[in-house]
Amino acid sequence: MKILIIGSGGREHALVWKISQSKRVTRIFAAPGNPGMMPLAERIDIKPTSIIELADFAQAEKIDLTVVGPEQPLALGIVDEFNSRNLKIFGPTQKAAMIETSKSFAKEFMRKNNIPTSEFKVFVSAAEALDHFSRAQFPLVVKADGLAAGKGVYICRKKEEAVAAIHEIMLEGKFGKSGERVVVEDFLSGQEMSFMCVCDGRRIFPLATSMDYKKALEGDKGPNTGGMGAISPAPQLSRELFNQIMKSIIQPTVAGLKFENKEFKGLLYAGLMITRDGPQVLEFNARFGDPESQVVLMRLKSDLVDILEGAADENLFEVAADWDEGVAGCVVLAAKGYPQKYSSGHSIRGLERAKSLGVEVFHAGTELAADGLVTAGGRVLNVCATGPSLKEAMAKVYDGISFITFDEMIFRRDIGWSRK
Repeated sequence: MKILIIGSGGREHALVWKISQSKRVTRIFAAPGNPGMMPLAERIDIKPTSIIELADFAQAEKIDLTVVGPEQPLALGIVDEFNSRNLKIFGPTQKAAMIETSKSFAKEFMRKNNIPTSEFKVFVSAAEALDHFSRAQFPLVVKADGLAAGKGVYICRKKEEAVAAIHEIMLEGKFGKSGERVVVEDFLSGQEMSFMCVCDGRRIFPLATSMDYKKALEGDKGPNTGGMGAISPAPQLSRELFNQIMKSIIQPTVAGLKFENKEFKGLLYAGLMITRDGPQVLEFNARFGDPESQVVLMRLKSDLVDILEGAADENLFEVAADWDEGVAGCVVLAAKGYPQKYSSGHSIRGLERAKSLGVEVFHAGTELAADGLVTAGGRVLNVCATGPSLKEAMAKVYDGISFITFDEMIFRRDIGWSRK
């Protein structure tokens, strides 16, 4: 098989790494990919948002399966374009991807289908949102409606913070069109969990659970990011909780989307808060989480291609999975200033020494320069490892990190120790 992976981050590097282990795969392409993928995949200089060009490439190269990593191509309808050409692709259609690309749609959908989530209001006017804050009880959560790379969520503990969020999102246009509408919802407290499932439109194939760390700073402080680390499995999972999540959230979501003619084929990600009243949905994503996928794929012992192709072929009932019974952990090495302003172009050293300890290093924001590997993004590297226990897995991760250096490198030192 020839496989095309779309994207350039740590999630996509992990997908390339796992797919390369399949005996069925003969060649992997990555568009545009990153330097870390190069021993395993051929980089193709096509942007993830260049949908027609990607479809042309897949057609010309006779790609057997395309796997979409980031959310932007899904929002632009890449799956619809590939389907129109009878090209096999893993991911939801543009309509089904609305579960992620529009938070207001997702919240209204959950309300309509009795899927547990916090109370909310939607505003298209900054003045109306600001007026609402004068009567609201805090804390509240303010979210840009559209895609914002995981950075459009503001937890506001007092009115002044909510007002500032509206100014950034709606009046200053920090997220462009994604901020023309906002969702204001009640704050939920509890323990977070990431619950990912592969879907073929009707059937649901749950993956191993995980927990990510969104906040930039230790102790879960600072601004939201795309994710600063993750562990798998989620420590709070029990059989009873698993069954509750499937029955009250995942199954009605897949059935509700199918009823609305938005049949979901691909990766359905539910970001959950486990509250005293049970699991509630914080958000849905329509693609693999990042960095949650890195730790989940580290634990997958089965052939990932069988699972992805089963979803694309609407044939998941023939698929099974075997999981490592241990624990996987991941820490993101980022550039100082992330998720705000940061500098790039800093030389990266020590990767081979780190890997000699048995860790996997997935590239997230790197590029090759004349003098070697350099930083080229906010999130630069993902250092991951498995172990029989959380303590042993994280000790291996942090030992690996001790060998890696680049100017202005930052990372959280409490991943796996802080339980939220």
